[in-house]
Amino acid sequence: MNERTIELTEISPKDFFGAQNSTIEQLKRYFPKIKIVARGSKLKIYGEPEILDEFETRLERLIKYYNKYNKLDENSIEQILTSNGNEEKTTAAKNAKEVLVHGVSGRLIKPQTENQRKMVTLMAKNDMLFAVGPAGTGKTYTAVALAVKALKEKEVRKIILTRPAVESGENLGFLPGDLKEKLDPYMQPLYDALRDMIPHERLESYIEKGVIQIAPLAFMRGRTLDNAFVILDEAQNTTHNQMKMFLTRMGKSAKFIITGDPGQIDLPRKQVSGLKESLLALKDIEGIAQVYLDDKDVVRHRLVRKIISAYKSIETE
Repeated sequence: MNERTIELTEISPKDFFGAQNSTIEQLKRYFPKIKIVARGSKLKIYGEPEILDEFETRLERLIKYYNKYNKLDENSIEQILTSNGNEEKTTAAKNAKEVLVHGVSGRLIKPQTENQRKMVTLMAKNDMLFAVGPAGTGKTYTAVALAVKALKEKEVRKIILTRPAVESGENLGFLPGDLKEKLDPYMQPLYDALRDMIPHERLESYIEKGVIQIAPLAFMRGRTLDNAFVILDEAQNTTHNQMKMFLTRMGKSAKFIITGDPGQIDLPRKQVSGLKESLLALKDIEGIAQVYLDDKDVVRHRLVRKIISAYKSIETE
């Protein structure tokens, strides 16, 4: 009897194996001639070589399915164990329409509004996109979903998320703790989006290995960002020099999305926003696209749309 060891990497064994090892039990029913022992993130399998080969093929399909959809249920396991693979492709094609990412617990992440769909379309045709609009329009969330999609489909090797360290009326220097502890709350919206789309253990592994990097804009200086999907969030708070520095970091096979809200500039008075400048200076360059979201794109609480509209009326008086 032959023995093989299979280790699950960047996957939560608890989630993959299921409650009370339900996935393992299903595998045992399908492969009665194989002895399967699960310990931690490792599977030990015992049996004849040709049956072990078949087991590894089916297990690999299960892992791919889990990596894509972030869930496994009895029906999907049964389908993968009993099919020749073509049915899975057909099902995936049916589910693929508009879905950018299958998030945690199988949540479908897709554009919700016409301008969010425009972001997806323009990003497919250009290497740089400016997505501008008020809070709650989903510009950052859609940008992160596009980045995660590109990473999953191996179009890029890493995701870099950055923000200028300008706070809305607060000072990072007065926050307790080291630099990471100070910056984590400020970068929280980016973490929140990622946590919706990537299971916790895999996300932690990506961050630890540098596959996903979240850092303030100053950390981009001197770097060349190759094979990366890069998002500059809150770009309205960049200065002329910061924006120019960031845009010229673009390396080979890179995708850049710049998001911002010109109505929420926290720079000192008389300081020109680098976002406003770049929108004017770069509007006619091929390969760079712009999309403007508005209160019709708000996907938060229904009152947010009304709040934005109310403020718009007093700010234009």
